[in-house]
Amino acid sequence: MPEVMRSRRAMLSLSQAELAHHAGVDKRQIRRYEAGEAQPSLPVARLIAEALDVTLDELAGNHGSRVGLSGQWWASWQTQTNDTPAYPTQPVTLTQRDDLVQIHADRRGLALPGAGYTWRGELRLWDNQVLMGWYVADEAGVRSMGTLFMRLHTHGQHMIGRWVGQSHDGPMLTGYGVIARDEQAAADQLGQLVEEGMTP
Repeated sequence: MPEVMRSRRAMLSLSQAELAHHAGVDKRQIRRYEAGEAQPSLPVARLIAEALDVTLDELAGNHGSRVGLSGQWWASWQTQTNDTPAYPTQPVTLTQRDDLVQIHADRRGLALPGAGYTWRGELRLWDNQVLMGWYVADEAGVRSMGTLFMRLHTHGQHMIGRWVGQSHDGPMLTGYGVIARDEQAAADQLGQLVEEGMTP
């Protein structure tokens, strides 16, 4: 627990006093917990975990063997615009808590006027192998929403799969999707899927 507290506090750029304030705990207690001189009671540990935005298991140092997915990634999608195939790539941020992964597109995938949109979603990680979840447009007036099914690479470097959803103008569509840690890898993997392919 002391190492988790120190490293997570540093990651969030919090001083011991700021963490103490957010958790409603005396600053001296935070110092003692981080030095390993004392262990917080369960209610206090829960407050500290909330302040550090981690679970109680993570605070206790129990990460299991779950692959870590938080960070900056690149998403590449097989879609269409004005009945023309399109393969946009865009940066996305993944934030993981246990087996729940929040995903948010950092900018539009298509730079064309009136095309593309930012979006957000949520995925659940199953057995370090599969992610399943949903996405929804993050812009007013865009009605796109749907589901995602992604298979995770053994070492967590990329995930490939499909999306199925309602487009902004109504019809149901589907296509391949790739999320990778590198922009070129995302585009290359998608190109390979489409080329091998199988029509969505």
